[in-house]
Amino acid sequence: MKNLIVILILAFLPFSCFSQNTPKKDEEKSEMKPSKNDDGEWDLTVIDTQFDYFLNAVAKPMSQYSESYLKTKNTFLVNEWNSYYNSGKYRNIIESGIDYNPRENYGIKFEYKLYQVFAYVSWKYGLKMNGLSASDAMR
Repeated sequence: MKNLIVILILAFLPFSCFSQNTPKKDEEKSEMKPSKNDDGEWDLTVIDTQFDYFLNAVAKPMSQYSESYLKTKNTFLVNEWNSYYNSGKYRNIIESGIDYNPRENYGIKFEYKLYQVFAYVSWKYGLKMNGLSASDAMR
């Protein structure tokens, strides 16, 4: 009887080692989506400890840009970013697509922060983006 129990335990042991998690479906794509904060303004959350340093010490101040300039640049940069994401290029840097509607009025703070995300990625990882101005890419 003891031998039968030991044999059954040993027979079912490999099955208990399989993963219980279901794999993520291919259709599920992660995207960065703008959201409104408590004040009703559009906000973008960047989860990188060096991004705040970059905004305060490296990036050009917001006063050097107009909202229309940033919106034009962001439209082009988001398209470039999403094409890299969808093609799998720079997979170690670009982990999600960006849901951005150029017809939406996000405000200059949001447009500035989004533009600086692209400048930050260029600064930190050396990713060359065609829509980024040369002075922001080299800083």
